Amino acid sequence: MSNVRRITDAIIAQGILPLYFNPSEEVSLDTLKAIYKAGIKAVEYTNRGEAALANFRSMVALRNAEMPGLLLGVGTIKNMRQAEDYLSAGADFLVSPGFVPDVAAHCVANDIFYAPGCMTPTEIIAAENAGIGFIKLFPGNMLGTEFLTTIKEIFPKLLFMPTGGVDTTRDSIASWYKAGVCAVGMGSKLISKKLMEARDYATMEAETRTVLETIASVRG
Repeated sequence: MSNVRRITDAIIAQGILPLYFNPSEEVSLDTLKAIYKAGIKAVEYTNRGEAALANFRSMVALRNAEMPGLLLGVGTIKNMRQAEDYLSAGADFLVSPGFVPDVAAHCVANDIFYAPGCMTPTEIIAAENAGIGFIKLFPGNMLGTEFLTTIKEIFPKLLFMPTGGVDTTRDSIASWYKAGVCAVGMGSKLISKKLMEARDYATMEAETRTVLETIASVRG
């Protein structure tokens, strides 16, 4: 099985891709522990600010020591240099807020999972023509479920995941799945700044577990 297929299957099976960033290495690691305990097997860490790469290296070390089977990806990849930095640090997959052609070309050539953020049919076509099969609809709150319902038939071979604007409620999750997503990206609605500031990992774990149960129930 190709690496891209393996990661695609893991994200689809999980039904959600949680994403977060915290400038504190300790909070970043403890958050990872909490969501892993809840059952998360694939997570996206956001490339934001000076501390992100060093924190990510520590997360990879923790995963290698204590979290078998966990896939660690990086989001907000905007250029090839960032992609190379994080792949060298041990990233399993890459996510962008937009479509970055040279990153896409590198990932397709090297069997690396890459989910570009797309907002228009033109961007989705560009990604598809570059060999990408998994599209992050971003920002999801601007596009809404009707956008996906309208365009999905044009792209029968592509998988879609909205990020931004997906709530933890059953209604929100169900509406996106009804529109035809394979998973939902969830950041601050799930791993909020408030929970990280309070270091309330018990609530974080409980809420993550609840969302996983909601997704399983929505998918029947």
